[in-house]
Amino acid sequence: MSTLLKMVCLIDGEHYLPVTKSALNTLDNIEHIEVVAAVFIGGTEKLRDATPESIGKKLGVKVYFGPDHHKIPYDLIVEVAVEHQADVVMDLSDEPVVDYSKRFKIASMVLEQGILYEGPDFSFQPLDEYDVLTKPSLKILGTGKRIGKTAVSAYAARLIHREKYNPCVVAMGRGGPEEPEIVRGDEIEITPQYLMEQSDKGIHAASDHWEDALMSRILTIGCRRCGGGMVGQVFITNMKQGAQMANEVDSEFVIMEGSGAAIPPIKTDRHIVLVGANQPIINIERFFGPYRIKLADLVVITMCEEPMASPEKVERIQKFIEGINPQATVIPTVFRPKPLESVEGKRVLFATTAPDSVKEVLIQHLEEEHGCTVVGTTPYLSNRPLLQKDIEKYIDQVDVMLTELKAAAVDVATKDALQAGLEVVYCDNIPLVIREEDNLDPAILEVVDQAIADHSNK
Repeated sequence: MSTLLKMVCLIDGEHYLPVTKSALNTLDNIEHIEVVAAVFIGGTEKLRDATPESIGKKLGVKVYFGPDHHKIPYDLIVEVAVEHQADVVMDLSDEPVVDYSKRFKIASMVLEQGILYEGPDFSFQPLDEYDVLTKPSLKILGTGKRIGKTAVSAYAARLIHREKYNPCVVAMGRGGPEEPEIVRGDEIEITPQYLMEQSDKGIHAASDHWEDALMSRILTIGCRRCGGGMVGQVFITNMKQGAQMANEVDSEFVIMEGSGAAIPPIKTDRHIVLVGANQPIINIERFFGPYRIKLADLVVITMCEEPMASPEKVERIQKFIEGINPQATVIPTVFRPKPLESVEGKRVLFATTAPDSVKEVLIQHLEEEHGCTVVGTTPYLSNRPLLQKDIEKYIDQVDVMLTELKAAAVDVATKDALQAGLEVVYCDNIPLVIREEDNLDPAILEVVDQAIADHSNK
């Protein structure tokens, strides 16, 4: 390697100084590494004279100390790394000074600065981001899978379109096309029959960009990805090509849509982050949940209702987000189904990815707001064998297959329903605020306006 890497090392007082010095010398003697500073992060068991000057003299490198030798100086680690323009933060500490949670916190803060964080047997690297977009843009990403990211993305796209910003969506999915594909949701009529035709051609017609095109009636660009790292990096994706296509199409604003917890590797002006209240709290507060949350200009908390999340859990999540990212707007929401066509007076089989635990709430909403009779439901859109069993159970009792455009919605739900002579109606999921003081639409549009302003100031 020809490029010189500037390295800041994390050290502790649980190691004898001669041992630490040997480790620093080993690193500094590597041709492409320069150890520029060290940060003392705790432990005094083997330190007699714990002053920065004395330790720095013994180690042969400038050493920084926090105010409390028994606490990890997280902010100081970042300050020193930035001040010395470090490429790498190398962790030479150990238990009991650090544990898994503390290391993840260090990693999140270091990666936020675009700096590599390494230890003897681990390496966390910042996200690769291609700076290719020539239009104002925002990124929509999530802290996990099945938390409503595509639904919020489609909702945001419709809202932005109504405000005459003329957006397009670039989405990546695990079933996306080999080459980025344009779907003109603004021009073609996306009927169940049309989607079946696409499915018969081998196209995954329930992929996220098809859902966005159907729900929002705008131009979408579909991409693929494989793998999802802990920080959000994907192993392979053609999203760079998709972003370059977005530069060329007839749109003035670009929405880059993530997939699960994977983050689009494209630099954007602003970020909307989804946090699922149904997720284990540890995945939000620990690991790389904080890293994702800190990216946000707007945080939409989804699934904020029993039994997926108690009011106490929602409040805890909100306070945590506000604590680590006080500049972001935070809005708790729930989802409610909205058929794209009238189902009034009809008997309905409702296929969804929502958990069975909330089906009664969804049924009540559909019947009260849309005037249908929900004869049966199935939560198995992502489980083809169980989905088929539920369809067989109800298919002779209903007039309409009402389904989200997810997973097996086309090749199973739509196909079986059409063969049985049923009407197929697709269903959107609308995010609704749960607090009177919140208003989601202006919050989204504020992020859009900020993105436009940022882009014009480049």
